[in-house]
Amino acid sequence: MQVRTLMQKKLVEGLSPSHLDIEDQSQRHIGHAGHRPGGESHFRIEIVAAAFAGKSRVERHRLVNALLAEELAGTVHALALSTLTPEEFDAMAG
Repeated sequence: MQVRTLMQKKLVEGLSPSHLDIEDQSQRHIGHAGHRPGGESHFRIEIVAAAFAGKSRVERHRLVNALLAEELAGTVHALALSTLTPEEFDAMAG
């Protein structure tokens, strides 16, 4: 199973997000530390979940990192996160 697909499955099961976007940005890091041929080493995740309500940004990131601990210990070298509540996401959308 692809890393992106596995991360998506874990995040959906663990946080029931109302919005989830996972972008493989590995091609932007060719020649940098952690890059692997074939990609799936650098990701950007935007996730919107009610589970983030009342939590600090650090607590939100810890939730995501805990769900993806296996991937972060293995093939994923870098992970950029945007973690929002549904209300924050709606406010940004205008």
